[in-house]
Amino acid sequence: MLRTITATRYVTPLREGGSLPAIVEADDSGLYVLKFRGAGQGPLALVAELIAGEIGRALGLRVPEIVFVELDAALGRNEPDYEIRHLILASEGLNLALDYLPGSIMYDAAVKQQVDSRVASETVWFDAFITNIDRTARNPNLLWWHKNLYLIDHGAALYFHHDWQNIEDKALTPFRPIRDHVLLPKASEIAAAAGRLQCMLSEALFAGIVNQIPEEWLAPERRAGYIAWLTTRLGNASIFVEEALRARNSLV
Repeated sequence: MLRTITATRYVTPLREGGSLPAIVEADDSGLYVLKFRGAGQGPLALVAELIAGEIGRALGLRVPEIVFVELDAALGRNEPDYEIRHLILASEGLNLALDYLPGSIMYDAAVKQQVDSRVASETVWFDAFITNIDRTARNPNLLWWHKNLYLIDHGAALYFHHDWQNIEDKALTPFRPIRDHVLLPKASEIAAAAGRLQCMLSEALFAGIVNQIPEEWLAPERRAGYIAWLTTRLGNASIFVEEALRARNSLV
């Protein structure tokens, strides 16, 4: 179960993100990267962040701890920037955050940083499963921290939930954007990763994750929709695995 903390201090905005996330201090004395419910993408970005991040953790991938954050609008009363002040006001109540990794650096494919082929392959499989379009060389959303690779920012994943028409068909997408995945050149063990990871997920696991989503973020009838979409996609994993293998083979 995700912990719930309370933000006690607004530290600084992270302006490289389109949704203007921020570093905040919480009542447990920790620092977190806060994703605002009132940002332009709305609660669905937080839903995708929660579901994808917790699935990644269930697969053994490194994802910073995800927590719920209670935010008081009074936190922004002395903030001189109108945009930030408005964002805090619009996000009063429950939000989502990731543990802040001090000293971490963004993964850069051009630097030729060493990434284990197993980790790369498992990350490619994971992103193909959750239809994450936001792990490219231009925007890798990967952090190096203590010589390990951490996966962050999954708000763009599960994009089917922006249009609930024909979601069963959308669960069967081969996910052709995987050809742009920043780790695809290093993912030489995709088939082996598929064999390991698929059996680690289940409908019961998906239900346990989805049922943690706050009621105010999600219409009741949608909850079962996420579980059904994830379960259908898992049962037809060969579709996106074959596409990932095809994309990988085109590089060599």
